[in-house]
Amino acid sequence: MNEVFWRWCLGLWAAAADDRDERGDVPGWVLITVMTAGLVSVLWAVAGDVLSKMLSDALRSVSG
Repeated sequence: MNEVFWRWCLGLWAAAADDRDERGDVPGWVLITVMTAGLVSVLWAVAGDVLSKMLSDALRSVSG
């Protein structure tokens, strides 16, 4: 099962590599993913305690 999955992934990767017009260019989805992860990290670092308290309060109000 695991080997079949990896062969399928490699097949998709090879097909995608053949369709590229420009080599070495970072695909847009990679850039969006990295930027989103960076924004979440900054937001969590700045407002982590407040976000945790908001989540706890919301869960407490639903269950209680």
